[in-house]
Amino acid sequence: MTAMTRRTAGLLLGGTALAFLAGGAALAQSNPVNITIAAYGGIFQEEYIKAVIQPFEAANPDIKVQYYQMNNSAQTLGTIRGMQAAPQVGIAIMDVTVAKAGTDEGLFEPLTEENLPVLKDLYPQARFEGVAGPAVTFDSAALMYSPERIPEAPTSWNVLLDPKYDQRIATTGIPSLETISLLLIFNHMNGDKPYTESLEAGWEAMQKMAPLVLTWDPRPDPATFITNGTVDLGVGWNARSQVYSDRSSGKLAVASLDEGTALQINTITLVKGAPNQEASLKFIEYALSPEAQKAFTEAMFYAPVNPNAQISPEAMARTVAAPERMAKVIPVDWMEVAKLRPGIIEDWRKRILGQ
Repeated sequence: MTAMTRRTAGLLLGGTALAFLAGGAALAQSNPVNITIAAYGGIFQEEYIKAVIQPFEAANPDIKVQYYQMNNSAQTLGTIRGMQAAPQVGIAIMDVTVAKAGTDEGLFEPLTEENLPVLKDLYPQARFEGVAGPAVTFDSAALMYSPERIPEAPTSWNVLLDPKYDQRIATTGIPSLETISLLLIFNHMNGDKPYTESLEAGWEAMQKMAPLVLTWDPRPDPATFITNGTVDLGVGWNARSQVYSDRSSGKLAVASLDEGTALQINTITLVKGAPNQEASLKFIEYALSPEAQKAFTEAMFYAPVNPNAQISPEAMARTVAAPERMAKVIPVDWMEVAKLRPGIIEDWRKRILGQ
């Protein structure tokens, strides 16, 4: 074989190898590994897909993330329980009290610094004894109101007890965590005992509020009821409320309340026995990274759990991590609340729903 022939053959073989590799890469991208995340619907889903999932998929074209919309954490836990024999959901975002229940039932794989190195970078408050996954967002309870119908902004949670707002209040019922938070806030405001000893003061306030509530099941949410004029007041989460306010053309605002608020924590967990766990771990690592934490905080005003996330001052000022808000956060140990949760749900049915 002449030198020219050898060179030509080499080029042809090289081209064939490159074509094979390119074909293999195309095949990998056309047949990606699929993972599924179960998390909240509505604007959370909308913003999380844009801020976190789409950048992750762009950086990892061999992994496709399916989003399984859930109404609340209790529904997420029920769904995971129901598919325990053959899990289809690999990752779950839910509030920490529900994550504790799922951990106790053995539904989640423990996440450690060995299988998830980013854990060592998180705030200490993002990790919980007895919960398989860390926090992925921090948030707080918030009071939304209509500036058109309440020109003077409320300054106290006690506005929810004012008879002039009869049938002009909407909030989700317990077991939703925002209403459990409201119960704890009322208890802190009115009681002389910590919630771990007694919730009587909180329940008494809730019983005063209950006849004024138009619905404990606003669909899709209390913010919509405010913006369409159905109610004047609603209880929700600060992050969502800030976004609703921006989109409402002045029909909804978030009150700054003298008595403060309660911190809310969402965790991210790995479902035991689900397929493609390596890919799921890769996504969780990314979701907790400074890049993803910054993107989601600036899109939706959840406070970050990773201190290395460089959040703009404008966005941070609208999160629960803003100094003036943190100074008013009431002390709540959600692991203790997790122990009380069954009793709270039972008392809710008896004292509020009359069941």
